[in-house]
Amino acid sequence: MTTNNTLLISGTNTDAGKTVLTCALAAYYQTYYPQKRIGIFKPIQTGIGDRELYHKLFDLTQTPQEITPLQFETPVAPPVAAEREGRQIELAPVWQAFNTLRLNRDFVLVEGLGGLGSPVTHELTVADLARDWRLPVVLVVPVQLGAIAQTVANIALARQCGIQLQGIVLNCVQSCSTQEIADWTPIDLIESLTNVPVLGILPYLTDPTDLSKLAQVASDLEIERLIH
Repeated sequence: MTTNNTLLISGTNTDAGKTVLTCALAAYYQTYYPQKRIGIFKPIQTGIGDRELYHKLFDLTQTPQEITPLQFETPVAPPVAAEREGRQIELAPVWQAFNTLRLNRDFVLVEGLGGLGSPVTHELTVADLARDWRLPVVLVVPVQLGAIAQTVANIALARQCGIQLQGIVLNCVQSCSTQEIADWTPIDLIESLTNVPVLGILPYLTDPTDLSKLAQVASDLEIERLIH
């Protein structure tokens, strides 16, 4: 059984567009369900960026530490960052922080680290975390050459770990023509190879902090598969 008031936003790689989709879903939720309480959670962050952005953009009543309880200064994979900084990756406090947030919110968006195969510790990947925490997953796929193979590989890993996949969202990481989208991320082919539905396409956003635009692009997705 999955944790049904949460969604893990993962990607095929580091720059797939997880943050953009997380922001779009949060903007949609706060726009159309203002009476409900949403939380955003990024278990581990290396470097500076996402949790600061979420804290600035959204009225979450969460401190930066409640958004991301474990942060490393070095912007590399968590196990490498921990070694460089002489620290340990303790996941028990991270789980406790997540569980406390989940119990006090109507819905929680969890942004993953890199792709499903990205390391969390020397023993665990993001896919392992999704399995252990029973998180349903949406996979963000960047519209670029090589995206099909990356998608197939990530979904194969998800299935190997027994993860519940809600669907795929394509993300234009740069300005793309309709033909480029069709050539680099053909929806029929991706769905045929993976047997996972493509829930829509995020256009390239010149201002990814425009909350009204973010809510609008989220509404163009098959949002009922992502927001409960």
